[in-house]
Formats: sequence, structure tokens, C-alpha cells
Amino acid sequence: MSLLEVNNLLVEFRTPDGIVKAVDGVSFKVDRGETLAIVGESGSGKTVTNLAIMGLLPRKIANISGSAKLDTGAGPVDLLTIPRSELREIRGNDVAMIFQDPMSALHPYYTIGNQIIEAHQIHNQCSKEDSEKRAIELLELVGISDAHKRLNAFPHQFSGGMRQRVMIAMALVNNPKVLIADEPTTALDVTVQAQIMKLLADLQKELGMAMILITHDLGVVAGSADRINVMYAGKIVESANVFELFAKPQMPYTHGLLASIPRVDRPQLQRLETITGQPPSLISLPAGCAFAPRCARKSEVAGSACELTMPALVEISAGHSSRCHLVGLVNR
Repeated sequence: MSLLEVNNLLVEFRTPDGIVKAVDGVSFKVDRGETLAIVGESGSGKTVTNLAIMGLLPRKIANISGSAKLDTGAGPVDLLTIPRSELREIRGNDVAMIFQDPMSALHPYYTIGNQIIEAHQIHNQCSKEDSEKRAIELLELVGISDAHKRLNAFPHQFSGGMRQRVMIAMALVNNPKVLIADEPTTALDVTVQAQIMKLLADLQKELGMAMILITHDLGVVAGSADRINVMYAGKIVESANVFELFAKPQMPYTHGLLASIPRVDRPQLQRLETITGQPPSLISLPAGCAFAPRCARKSEVAGSACELTMPALVEISAGHSSRCHLVGLVNR
């Protein structure tokens, strides 16, 4: 099996206004050493998918079904059904996560050294001195100078880029098999974004881990991902390797995302395109394709199929799938 296999993941939230179907039947695999990017607009289900895998959604309000099987080396375990005590042994050890906002994820009252050391000691039977050495090693690995001195610094004493590096160090302190990076370059300037992405790529190569990269920016993943899953309204609407997705997008939503970013390899003879309208409410999704109200090409489909029938995720070629009634016609 693959290192991580997610099958038919469903996440629903009960609210006073109704059921929010945040993730609807999502399936994907991640192999060892591979980078899978999950892209889409805010609210498409990217982060919720991975919070469910990590067991970080409150079960009192979240209805979660499906499976997320991780190969731990001793056999596959389903992260969605194992006891919470076993999940705590795996979370932060075999599977780790870099959260979107390091200032919120890091505790403001504790030094970064205390937080990294605690993350190491929870999963390792060793002295505090050994954990401190490991913390210094990781801080140096992610490019923080004078690591032995910076252990005693608090999160507010670091810049945004340095806090992100601290989060990466904390996530990697136990050599995870799978690293989930949730918008790791949000709110960082372009130069720091490039540094963080290169750092993640270098660490992945050095440690041999798989990585799930969550982002809304296709430009960020162009040079770092092996495969891309595009999500919209809780579903995967297109999945392909990075080269094919950029060259031959089959879903109009994917085409719209690509058309909205500047390309240095093409002359800019006109303004960048935009996707009109807003994403649908996850409480009252349309009966057919969720993207239909915003799609400029639905008139090319005979009848009212786009409004009435949800298209299946169809494999177009090896490793390339699209959820659209116009499969095969989008680039014509």
C-alpha cells in the first residue's frame, strides 16, 4: 500500500442552520518521498480534510466517516478509527503538521525551546538534555543561527519567517513519515516564501518523508509538488501530476485558477482572467456541479446536466482525473 491512503472521507458539521458538508467523499494516496499539493479557494475543504486525518476536529460537532490508513511499518492503521490514546502516539511522531499561522500555533508564554523539547520528550524516552540537543539540531537544520541562544526566546521575538521555521523544526523533531504543511507561506513576502519552500524541499529529500502541501496558490506548488489535487466545495474536482495539470487542465475551475496567475513564460497581452461569483454555501449545495453557477462553459453541455447532475471524477489518462461534464473538451 501507499504510505497514506485516504478513502471516501466525509466530514459534516452540525450547525443551527443545518448540516455543513465540508468534505464530501475525498480519496487520495501519498507515497513515500512524494509531495501532494491540495489547492483551492478558502472554504473548499483543504484544511478540514487534513485536520480530520490528524484527529484534530471535535467529534461532538463533526461527523467523520471513511478511512485514512497510514503504513506505520508494523502494518496499516486507520487514523479515523483507532483509539485516541493510540492516535496521540502517532500524531506528532509518524504524522506531523505545520499550521497556517505560527503566531497562533506557538504558545506565547513558553520559549520556543520549551515547546520543541516538549514535542520531542512526549514521544521519546530520553533526558531533557538529549531533547535540548535535538531541538538545537533542528533549529540549525531550518536555518536559525545561534540556535543554543534562541532556545530561550519567545515567539514574539521572532519574525514571521523565523516563526515559520520554528514550526517546521517542531514538526520535524521526531522524523515524521508524513508532513502536512497548511499554507506554510501565508503572510510571508515573496523572498521568504521561496526560502521556506526550498527549505521544505531540502528537508524532505534529506529525511525521505512524504508531504501534503495545502495552499490556495498554484504558483507556490509549481516547482515543489509531484501531484496536485484541486478541491472545490468539499470535493476533488481534478487530480493530475503537476506538469500535466499546468499544461492540460480539464476542469474549468482549474483552468480559471491557472488563468488568474501571472506567467513569465507567456506574453501578457491582456488582463488576467477572474472567476466570477462566489463559492456556494456548504449548507445548501446545488444538486448538480457545485461550480456550475460560476462556470462560463456550462452552455456547451447539452440539456441541464450541469445544474441537475453531479459529474463523476473520471480518469482521462493515467493519473489524471477530472470531475466535469466537459471532460476532454475544456482545452478545445
